[in-house]
Amino acid sequence: MQFVIELSKYLMLIIVGAFTYHSVRASVNKNVNTHMKSHIWLIVFLFMFHFTGYFIMYLQIQSSRLLWLYVAEALVFILIIILHRFIYPGKSRLLLINMMMFLSIGYIILTRLSFDKAVRQFIISAASLGIGVFIPVLIQRFKCIRKYGWVYGISGIAFLVLVLLIGTESYGATSWLTVFGLFTFQPTEFVKLLYVLCIASLFRNRNDFRIVCAVTAVAAVTVLALVFQKDLGGALIFFVTYIFMLYASTEKPLYLLFGLAGGSAASWIAYTLFDHVKVRVLAWRNPFGYIDKEGYQISQSLFAIGTGGWFGMGLFQGLPTTIPVVDSDFIFSAIAEEFGGFFSLCLILLYINCFLILINVSLKTNDRFYSLLSMGFSVLFIFQVFLSVGGVIKFIPSTGVTLPLISSGGSSIVATVIMFMIIQGVHDENSMEKPNKIGVIIGGEEHD
Repeated sequence: MQFVIELSKYLMLIIVGAFTYHSVRASVNKNVNTHMKSHIWLIVFLFMFHFTGYFIMYLQIQSSRLLWLYVAEALVFILIIILHRFIYPGKSRLLLINMMMFLSIGYIILTRLSFDKAVRQFIISAASLGIGVFIPVLIQRFKCIRKYGWVYGISGIAFLVLVLLIGTESYGATSWLTVFGLFTFQPTEFVKLLYVLCIASLFRNRNDFRIVCAVTAVAAVTVLALVFQKDLGGALIFFVTYIFMLYASTEKPLYLLFGLAGGSAASWIAYTLFDHVKVRVLAWRNPFGYIDKEGYQISQSLFAIGTGGWFGMGLFQGLPTTIPVVDSDFIFSAIAEEFGGFFSLCLILLYINCFLILINVSLKTNDRFYSLLSMGFSVLFIFQVFLSVGGVIKFIPSTGVTLPLISSGGSSIVATVIMFMIIQGVHDENSMEKPNKIGVIIGGEEHD
């Protein structure tokens, strides 16, 4: 059996490498036949990877629960692919398949780390994908969503203030709400969507100095609310997203330069005011010098990455559970240890490819609101990846940010799936004028 396990890790590397190749190929090649062939191969490699991961785990722990979980996940993937192919033939299947590959990687590594968390992740993501089927047509038909910028902005701030008043603290940040004592969620993940909707809406018609000042005030209050929650990773994501959306709207480099200078100053102020920021910077600068305390997490992360090497240890062959919070903030370390450096590089390339697809949607959309919306989501998505991976590999201080669609976290999964489905709704501007099958069910004239 050890030989099969050892062989499987190379098989999984080949599969993810081939998947990455076809994903990039499909995104850059304009030939229709090449697109179709690449999409077929991507689906084949998706299911091959998913099956191989669960097969290897089953060989080692012999649990029937694994089989049921695998079957449920595979059925959801099949159903979503069929529904989107039938309902949205003009939408980006590449973006959809990439999203499911991220989910598949997350399912496998979470099942290896914590079966209960993997089940929870699957249930939440499956429900999100089911709801997400209806989002593209709603985005297309209810164009009145572009009119409520101030409502989005004020609602987002209200959610953050509510968290400050009655939220619960976790790892130094007050960023969670408990509903009726039954479940907790992180409103910040959903405020991200409202935040980008707000900025895109307010900048859709005007970008003069007056409106810039007004939108900047809304963005500043939102970021300050996150700072008071001590969610500095979230605050940084919101800040960078606004700076790039402002630049895209005005095309004035001076705003970009002022924003970067302001961000640098804010980082220094945060370092002087917050003790947990000092601890993270201390651990980043010299993790092995403080390995018994402040630097323990990042040290264990670096040990795991180094142990995995280029080809990984194989599923259940490493010790990723020695890393604190490995199932969320440091899940990239577990992936690097058990799947290897080559796999990790392919994963980063897939994230970059998704970012380029999202940016391409923004550039090809003539509608200013949808263009800014797509661009904002693109920056938000890739910057979150940068913070997550950068903190794990000691490129930057850890910010406590999860890896999109892979890390454990229901709020993050739901918000990211919604974000991807909104992008699907604006992917093909021409399709907005062509009612699809769900649009016929909703019926009526286009709502505005």
